[in-house]
Amino acid sequence: MSVMKAPENTPVWTDEDRCKACDLCVSVCPAGVLAMRYEPHSVLGAMITVSHPESCIGCQECELACPDFAIFVADRKEFKFAKLTDQAKERQEQIVANKYMMLGA
Repeated sequence: MSVMKAPENTPVWTDEDRCKACDLCVSVCPAGVLAMRYEPHSVLGAMITVSHPESCIGCQECELACPDFAIFVADRKEFKFAKLTDQAKERQEQIVANKYMMLGA
């Protein structure tokens, strides 16, 4: 089995072919980096999106929560992650209140 290499300058990325849109990763992200977007062609009508990659703190909670191994976080040796800000925490609260859907969608 090969090791997946992070896309350059990308803190977190997804494999949409593996994602079943369970939104577990969105529910555990403390920085509001992830959200669900409407996707009419998926089984559940939604799909994961990395909406604020610049706010990723590298906690790996999303990666650990994903039952389908569909989300990946860059190695700390390869990427400099953000600090958790009040703005990011507030965005996460809004995403949760919006039933994990992308804000403004």
